[in-house]
Amino acid sequence: MIDPVQLSIFLLVTVLIGVLTWLQIKGKTDDDRASGKDYFLAGRSLSWYFVAGSITLTNLSTDQLVGMNGNQMALLAWWELAAVAGLMILAFVFVPIYYRNQCTTTTELLERKYGDRNIRALISVLFLLGNLFIYLPLMLYSGSLFLKSLSGTELPILVIAVGFAVVGTGYAVYGGLRAVAVSDTISGVLVLGLALYVVYAALKAIGFDLSAIPSERLTLIGDAQSPIPFPTLFTGMILIQIFYWSTNQTITQRAMAAPTIREAQKGVVAAAGIRLLIVPAIVVLPGIAAFELFGDVGDEAYGRVTGMVLPGWLSGVFAAAIAAAVLTSFNSVLNSSATLFVMDLYRPYRGELQNVARTSNIVSITMAVVGILFVPLYQQADSLINLVQQLNGLLSMPILSAFAVGLLFRNVAAGAAMTGVVLGVAFYAFVSFVWEPFHYIHAMALVFAFSVAVSLLTNRLVFGRDASFVLGGDKVRAALSYPSSRP
Repeated sequence: MIDPVQLSIFLLVTVLIGVLTWLQIKGKTDDDRASGKDYFLAGRSLSWYFVAGSITLTNLSTDQLVGMNGNQMALLAWWELAAVAGLMILAFVFVPIYYRNQCTTTTELLERKYGDRNIRALISVLFLLGNLFIYLPLMLYSGSLFLKSLSGTELPILVIAVGFAVVGTGYAVYGGLRAVAVSDTISGVLVLGLALYVVYAALKAIGFDLSAIPSERLTLIGDAQSPIPFPTLFTGMILIQIFYWSTNQTITQRAMAAPTIREAQKGVVAAAGIRLLIVPAIVVLPGIAAFELFGDVGDEAYGRVTGMVLPGWLSGVFAAAIAAAVLTSFNSVLNSSATLFVMDLYRPYRGELQNVARTSNIVSITMAVVGILFVPLYQQADSLINLVQQLNGLLSMPILSAFAVGLLFRNVAAGAAMTGVVLGVAFYAFVSFVWEPFHYIHAMALVFAFSVAVSLLTNRLVFGRDASFVLGGDKVRAALSYPSSRP
């Protein structure tokens, strides 16, 4: 039975977040709509604190809070600790590259490096497939599961997911990136503050005593059977972080929307500080406390412990903040997907659009509908976060190989890099889902090396080109500034 006080406060705070967002973007959504500048990059006018807030909340949603706490072990903190390194690479390596090349999408960089629009289109299609079949349904399912666990409602998860999709699509359709970034930042203050309180209240509920927790749930040194075996931190883990934070359009689009490189870097570094100081605790400690309180309850852990330790009125505030986080993550993916479709697929092959916003809205609505249809598949998962990371490998390492080859080598044909990407997808599917000789994070490192090797071999044997490796100094700057396909 839903607590009427909890429900009333939930609705009040939800409306308040929407009103505050509207006040911030009022009068700023029409001037550049026709060209798509405001819709896709907010007119390059996001201050560093909006960049930091949007990056943080685009990533930090119920898939992290529910999925990582659902493992009920400290080991999952490594995802967030390693993310700090990924963010610093974004700030000081990739942000200058994207700005120097005046990119709207990360894939635009690939077209510039290889001098070919087809590789840009291929990588965009892979990003869109990942958004459609992994990120969108995951966000809808994890958010719906959390609200269901917290409130005790009897509503089916799919019904709650539809509600999230409708409201989230409305944000993306109405306000573009600016609305997403502002609502991210506002809800982010609430989410982070209340999530820290949940950590305190959950630990207080077990008397701040972790002695009853099995040691394997408290260690940061994972064995071969754990979700993150320790050696994987030195193989695929850092590659995963580089891919997610530095090449993923949903994340980098926030950094590219700042007016200057320095402003973008300030925002990304601030996001890294939040990731280091706050996020690891909020994604593992409540789940560990839930193990002592409820036992091994999996992905229900966070919702159950939150419902137990928060009074009704405060749980209503937290539910609204979490709902806002789900919505902003959801519409962030929709917004970046529309950007990829328009800029990478439509414009290069069909020409300029008469109405960028309308086409983007059609893409957003279509993807939201398909995302809803795939929500039931995630209800069968034993662990959301582990399933998602494993599925990500199908796309992440092959895509990262295209960026690595394009930035580190010159005179590489786009067709060679595309061959490496396609065969890399197939190879990862084989070693991760069919053969499974080792952990999927190790498999990611192997697939990355395989894709790069295939690209370079194909470039030599099929296209008859000798790739030259960039060694340093002026050669590095030249490689970052000009297409790698130039002889």
